[in-house]
Amino acid sequence: MADVYINSKFVGTVEDLDSFISNVKDQRRNGALSEFVNIMKDDRANEVQIFCDEGRARRPLIIVKESKPLLTEKHIKQLTDGEITWADLIRQGVIEYLDAGEEENALVAYNETQIVPNTTHMEITPGSITGITTALVPFGSYNQSSRLIIGSKNQKQSLGFYAANYHLRMDMDANLLHYPQFPIVKTSLHDVTDYDEHPSGQNMVVAVMCFDGYNMEDGVILNKSSVERGLARSSYFRPVSAEELRYSGGLVDTISVPDKDVKGYRSEKDYRFLEGDGIIYPEATVDEGDVIIGRTSPPRFLSGLDEYNLSAAIRRESSISLRHGERGVADFVVITENEEGNRLVQVRLREERVPEIGDKFTSRHGQKGVTGILVPSSDIPFSVSGIVPDLIFTPHGVSSRMTVSHLLELIGAKVGALSGRYVDSTLFEAEHEEDIRKELLASGFREDGTETFYDGRTGKQMLARIFVGNMYYLRLRHMVANKMQSRARGPIQLLTRQPTEGKAKEGGLRLGEMEKDVFIAHGASLLLKERFDSDKAVLPVCEKCGLVAVEDHYKNRKYCLMCGEDINVSYVEMSYAFKLLLDEIRSLTIYPRLNMVNKY
Repeated sequence: MADVYINSKFVGTVEDLDSFISNVKDQRRNGALSEFVNIMKDDRANEVQIFCDEGRARRPLIIVKESKPLLTEKHIKQLTDGEITWADLIRQGVIEYLDAGEEENALVAYNETQIVPNTTHMEITPGSITGITTALVPFGSYNQSSRLIIGSKNQKQSLGFYAANYHLRMDMDANLLHYPQFPIVKTSLHDVTDYDEHPSGQNMVVAVMCFDGYNMEDGVILNKSSVERGLARSSYFRPVSAEELRYSGGLVDTISVPDKDVKGYRSEKDYRFLEGDGIIYPEATVDEGDVIIGRTSPPRFLSGLDEYNLSAAIRRESSISLRHGERGVADFVVITENEEGNRLVQVRLREERVPEIGDKFTSRHGQKGVTGILVPSSDIPFSVSGIVPDLIFTPHGVSSRMTVSHLLELIGAKVGALSGRYVDSTLFEAEHEEDIRKELLASGFREDGTETFYDGRTGKQMLARIFVGNMYYLRLRHMVANKMQSRARGPIQLLTRQPTEGKAKEGGLRLGEMEKDVFIAHGASLLLKERFDSDKAVLPVCEKCGLVAVEDHYKNRKYCLMCGEDINVSYVEMSYAFKLLLDEIRSLTIYPRLNMVNKY
């Protein structure tokens, strides 16, 4: 006897467990049961679990019967000719979907050579064990697993041609690579996913060498001349919107150029880009503080009828302007309505992004790095045949990370570029390294991918041969222009009187415990003191009771809440956050006394 559970709910028992399971599977394969049903046998608990609920990850496998896969050459020919579809194969019981539970009772073979008498299923392709982005990594089977995962995640952050109708869209944080290319070293997934319609990288000439230390710690060196010719150049799009909200009492916002009698009116210079309707004109170059959409709103608080009648005259300014550190060109203006029927104005800002020091680049193998320097083409080492690399990659990035696929792609793409063909590097089905080497040798180059290089500055031959080839490099969306931040004085928080947080709020950079330790170790104690002065407060303290006293500048008197008027007050320097702590301790009815000692 064995218990039967459907979606973890007990429904009954069965006598012969094995025949019950095979019966359920046969009915599913014949179409009598839904294809979404999965069954799992648990020998230790002597029970059978049937799942048909949603949210399970399921994957297709070819059914194997009597040591032979049910998918035959006839099926493949019919698929190729368009006579049958994928759904027909499932309906015929050739392919079925398994979830994690049913996989426990299955023995899956990679290919026909691995099939043994008790094999139940076979993979459609050996590479199907990975997801889509991981399958896009070339020569993935030569890679360390963690680097393969990082490589797949990096591809999701790359800039490319994300949508063909980008010029009509208002995407929140869109980046567009100007000259995207299809990789020379590709996998079968590149063809399946129509990667040529939305590529996200460029084929660069990459040399593996050190160059004055500018590419240490994973840094990359870019050819300045290549960048000037358009390498990895992109545009950054960001929308700004404003709507005419409706308030109680029939009051509404108005999108227009604000009048000078409006409360909070800025200067005429701030509104210089607005046209008569209060909206910026296309192709206007704007900087931080400039108004993009002019808008006025009714007063916030209405007290009494008199003020209500005057409300039209005392409208307040509520225009949309660029925040601190933002700039761009007004690219596209849309005037429409939102779901509530209110007027909505959207302006898309465009900014050209040329690669600079601090921008992030990566190959498809998790070898990410930040640009260390842009070197003119005349100073970069060049090969005997006159090839100047677009990017110089550090040799120290390969040894510990064991990304052999990174080196294979360099040779593979070099062969592809010389032979004028794409190189197949699908997971477990890639072209063999020996064949690629032989083809490279036949093209008139060394089979190991190295070439003799000359220093561009001195003209002397370099001592070592340099490993050089082509590689599909991606520019990531982590750009220094989005992250660069600095501040001297600026806004502070109301409660703690410390600087605000974040780039958009013109905030400061926090100096934490570990940074403090660095300053102490360095001996920069005065700098440390200055850093901790961000919320310095000089407060009067009663010498008798040790509590913070009250100083009334209006009436020119000093008094203590505990001791009264006749007191001696000393001025003490402290952090405003500490004063806040004292107040909070007092609110707990604890007496925090400050025992003062004379400094001198």
